[in-house]
Amino acid sequence: MKQQTILVVDDEATIREVVRRYLELEGFQVIEAKNGNEALDKLQQHPPDLVVLDLMLPGVDGWAITRSLRTPAGYTALSLNGDIPIVMLTARTGETDRIMGFELGADDYVVKPFSPRELVARVKAVLRRSTPGAAGNETPLEFGTLYLDPRSRTVRINDQPVTLTAKEFDLLWFFARHPRQVFTRQQLLDSVWGYEFYGDESTVTVHVRRLREKIEQDPAKPLYIQTVWGVGYKFESPE
Repeated sequence: MKQQTILVVDDEATIREVVRRYLELEGFQVIEAKNGNEALDKLQQHPPDLVVLDLMLPGVDGWAITRSLRTPAGYTALSLNGDIPIVMLTARTGETDRIMGFELGADDYVVKPFSPRELVARVKAVLRRSTPGAAGNETPLEFGTLYLDPRSRTVRINDQPVTLTAKEFDLLWFFARHPRQVFTRQQLLDSVWGYEFYGDESTVTVHVRRLREKIEQDPAKPLYIQTVWGVGYKFESPE
């Protein structure tokens, strides 16, 4: 099995060293960047399987790097797929910052000070979810013009590819496997994020909004992911 590469971006050498040591003990190859500009260079030269990204960086900060990866138009042009998983690492604990991170497309969010073992567990969990083939024998699903393949973790609308983060795909696939079933936000947190995630229900709201922007013709009048007022969400086929 190919050794997976993690890019660790943090301006504190001690944190990079600790994270590197723990990740290497788990068999990962680690490359480092101490600031945003160096991180952008490393992303181009050695595209990683996942990025551990500090937000408060000198120069180009973690927010800008995340935007560059997820929405390259208008930002630094990276000739990379926009679905490289991102685990944000930050000393900012506010809910607003966490929601903004998920709005931009982060897959997970770890607050400093942190347990290196917990960070490694989060990295492994995100990679496990985002690796093509992890769905085993599950077969593709089609709903109107929406096509989902769990084996390659690809999504198409009208035969056009849609770029989703690992967590966005997880959520959409969960919905698609349970059509017309209503789920509360807490049920979605438990089923899709699981025990590894320490967040709140607003995380679900953010991801649903991002999914609608990507798969719905009119996000304000969604056909697929519908709101059940006072309860949560359900998935419907437009056919």
